[in-house]
Amino acid sequence: MRLDKYLKVSRLIKRRTVANEACDAGRVLINDKVAKASTEVKVGDVIEIGFGTKSVKVEVLDIQDTTKKDEAKDLFKYL
Repeated sequence: MRLDKYLKVSRLIKRRTVANEACDAGRVLINDKVAKASTEVKVGDVIEIGFGTKSVKVEVLDIQDTTKKDEAKDLFKYL
């Protein structure tokens, strides 16, 4: 699955366009490498997102095309 879509489906970022912009700005890393929006996400990848002065680091546990709001938190775990 594409990185921008995964960020939206997992609700780490609310909108896909915002996820795209974050990737273009170089604020999203996969396994410590700057990632483009089109980068493929696999189970076990570590995603780090920079939000201003804070950064969020998560590990991908599952990949789904759609998910309910309650189940979105099961797609990743915070590190």
